[in-house]
Amino acid sequence: MKWGLHFDIAKIKLEIKELEEQTADPNFWNDIENSQKVLQKIKVLKEKVERFESLQQEWEDLSTLVELADEEEDLSVLDEVSNSFKQLQKDLQELKLETLLSGEYDKNNAILTLHAGAGGTEAQDWVEMLLRMYTRWAERKGFAVKTLDYLAGDEAGVKSATILIQGMNAYGYAKSEKGVHRLVRISPFDASGRRHTSFASVDVMPEIDDEIEVSINPDDLRVDTYRSSGAGGQHVNKTDSAIRITHIPTGIVVQCQNERSQHKNRETAMKMLKAKLFEIKEREQKEKIEDIKGEQKDIAWGSQIRSYVFHPYNLVKDHRTNFEMGNINAVMDGELDGFINAYLKAASLGQLKTN
Repeated sequence: MKWGLHFDIAKIKLEIKELEEQTADPNFWNDIENSQKVLQKIKVLKEKVERFESLQQEWEDLSTLVELADEEEDLSVLDEVSNSFKQLQKDLQELKLETLLSGEYDKNNAILTLHAGAGGTEAQDWVEMLLRMYTRWAERKGFAVKTLDYLAGDEAGVKSATILIQGMNAYGYAKSEKGVHRLVRISPFDASGRRHTSFASVDVMPEIDDEIEVSINPDDLRVDTYRSSGAGGQHVNKTDSAIRITHIPTGIVVQCQNERSQHKNRETAMKMLKAKLFEIKEREQKEKIEDIKGEQKDIAWGSQIRSYVFHPYNLVKDHRTNFEMGNINAVMDGELDGFINAYLKAASLGQLKTN
């Protein structure tokens, strides 16, 4: 099985060699920022080669086991071989998918923020459903999830929430979820049993490493403190430990209430602001900051990236890739890899559709 041809391992090894030759240059450390980037790239590429070689070794071991069992006519290893092969297929698919994660910050943790849009209580309930969906998806991937901010709805659901998803390539995968998500169902809040359409927005940013410099003038910040409040009394604090920071020049607002310490909440909020400003800095060719802030358009009809239909039929469809699933319960339970895979493949080929 010539896996190396598919993953172009020879090319990756050549790139590692060329990058390591750069580190031997006497002037390499003169540019600290560039040297750190080169070393990080070498590390990521080496990890990719090691994973490939590990999977290749597993395949060879499995093939040997099958050959021996065949010679001995030993069927006792059949279950072991079957389970090992399924796991190998899963790991191989994961590795193939990672080849599409070429962004500089794809390997980083992800900061994911949800906001209720048009639809009132129904939309706030939708945000709570999405929050559960992303939490379950992250758990399936082996990622850790930390709640940074949580604002409960007036009657039910959640007005807004921010979570930190921690794990290798978390941002690379989660970035596909950025946009407006549309729900169609019979509302449990409507006594007449009518069908309702509601919307929620999802914003995704990479958590920025401390080494990356983002200049923030303290005079440009307005810092407000308020009392923490969480779902079902969670995180409730009797002191004003929650922090809201407004970046006055851009109007960007970030907030954190997860920690009991005001200092820690401020530190986390500054990280969130740093990530948002860095996103703007990376795309400064845009004429106005508003272009970036308004990238998701209105949180309403016509701007959705994905629709979740519970009635009159069951279907989840991504409008950028046309990928769809009829098992809506599985999707809401975190089965999102099909949508993410389709997005990454379409993005790599420049085939994403826009509204």
